[in-house]
Amino acid sequence: MTLHTLSTAVLLTSLVLPLFILSSVNVSQAQAPTSDVDRLEFQLNLEYVVAEYFLYGTTGRGLDAAAPELAQGGPPPIGGKLANLDPFTKDVFFQFALQKVGHLRAIKRAVKGFPRPLMNISKEVFAQVVDDAFGRHLHPPFDPYANPLNYRLALYIITLVAPNGYAGSIPKLQNARFKELVAGLLGVESGQDAVIREFLYERRYFLMNPYGVTVAEFTNRISDLRNKLGKEGTKDEGLVVPPSEGAEGKVSGNVLAADKDSLSYSRTAAEILRIVYGSGDEKVTGGFYPHGANGRIARSYLGTT
Repeated sequence: MTLHTLSTAVLLTSLVLPLFILSSVNVSQAQAPTSDVDRLEFQLNLEYVVAEYFLYGTTGRGLDAAAPELAQGGPPPIGGKLANLDPFTKDVFFQFALQKVGHLRAIKRAVKGFPRPLMNISKEVFAQVVDDAFGRHLHPPFDPYANPLNYRLALYIITLVAPNGYAGSIPKLQNARFKELVAGLLGVESGQDAVIREFLYERRYFLMNPYGVTVAEFTNRISDLRNKLGKEGTKDEGLVVPPSEGAEGKVSGNVLAADKDSLSYSRTAAEILRIVYGSGDEKVTGGFYPHGANGRIARSYLGTT
């Protein structure tokens, strides 16, 4: 077999296998331990917020228009709006939006789930995250809906904790079919992550006016903020790192963030809540979830299970 043929076969396998796994899963909630149900339901919080941002950004309407039954009567998000996108960017992320709808449906087939929590995806909340990352107020405030680059940078802010959460939950799951479902979700999540990071990496030295910082510095600041809020060391990296921290300690380019062995970082639910609340404390709500995330795990930190 030639190297080209082998590479093609590996690529096709990596694309098809996660889809096969996902399509084959139909889990009964009664078959899984409660801890498995709780872990899977927790991920709905992340799927909801990213689905809404994708949908609003590409269509100007959210889940209530695309698949209202999946919201289960939960309140619509604050501040979602149509982004100023070119046709290619809109095409790519509308595809991702529909994939997120599929993820929500797949999880809700496996577990009971819960209504969509109140979420804030307004330009103001993104601007606050960016200000926190830079330690100063940017002028004008960062607007995630203003142009294709800002939209993708905002995706860097909100999407990249979801794969960490799935990676962290897989070793703790006991039910084999729940593991299959999460593996299928993680396969597509990782692909979306790669698309977002590759686009930004190609523009890593692009100077963002009027802020006078490069795209690479922007991503590094956001990653540093997530590490600070998560409080568990380095589990996030920007697009350019010191060579000693790159793959095999030899490169500064960092298209995909990974540990010293190029394995995915993982995060616990508590770490994720500290980040998405923007508070550094899983017991203090805010950020993208003004009233807190839903599900037994998230509500347990708030004493409202």
